[in-house]
Amino acid sequence: MDRWLVIRESLSARLKITLGVLPIAAVVLIWSLATTGLMPENRIITPVTLPSPVETVFSTKSLWFEAELSRSILATTLRVVVGFMVALAIAFPLGILMGSFSKVRAMFDPLTTFGSYLPYPTLLPLTMSLFGTEEFQKIMFLAIAFVIFLLPMFAKAVSEVDDVYLQTAQTLGATKWQLVRRVLLGISLADLYDTMRRGFGIGWTYVIFAEMMLIPDKGLGHIVMMAQRRGPREHVYLVLVVIFIIAYVTDQLLIKLGRRLFPYREKA
Repeated sequence: MDRWLVIRESLSARLKITLGVLPIAAVVLIWSLATTGLMPENRIITPVTLPSPVETVFSTKSLWFEAELSRSILATTLRVVVGFMVALAIAFPLGILMGSFSKVRAMFDPLTTFGSYLPYPTLLPLTMSLFGTEEFQKIMFLAIAFVIFLLPMFAKAVSEVDDVYLQTAQTLGATKWQLVRRVLLGISLADLYDTMRRGFGIGWTYVIFAEMMLIPDKGLGHIVMMAQRRGPREHVYLVLVVIFIIAYVTDQLLIKLGRRLFPYREKA
């Protein structure tokens, strides 16, 4: 055991994949054992509660054609992207100002603190009262949720830039806004990008919640809600897999883009 558990050990790509597959295989095995049996009474868990892996896979065709999976993926993705862009237009400049100027941070710190303790479900009735129940409401719900997550993280990334860089730039005659733009923003840009990447991934949680609560006419959350009410239950678990795949692939693409934009971080 001592030889197997080594602190901060470097692992090969093959070993990482193998170790990562083991828990997933264990979950699938337990799932299969709990749902084995041709008759419902022979199963530990009934098919109404949890269909078997085979039944779930076989329902892919009906999910794609009958539930219009591709249409729902497009609708949900568009909501996440638009809500994220609206939030970015607000949180990015304000976060930079908060991280750069103490007075600006003091002004908005109470709001960011309040937002960090705010349960996201409470945003639904608030946004419904302000923006109605149509598509615009869903976008604004996502935008507000994104701002609550991104704003303090942006401010933190900028404020953590070492004062040595500021002092050096001031010695060379940099103006106030040059310090903000070229020093604080320039040095923290890689951390800001990582924050945006993580925030975009979290957006999938927000949008599914909104779609399930408000039941739109399209979207992945709509499929989940309809499957819970009318069936087939297999669609619920397939949608979870679809969300995971989309979020994972998107995150990996953003990671690769980040390596191209900030290659010096990999070298460090």
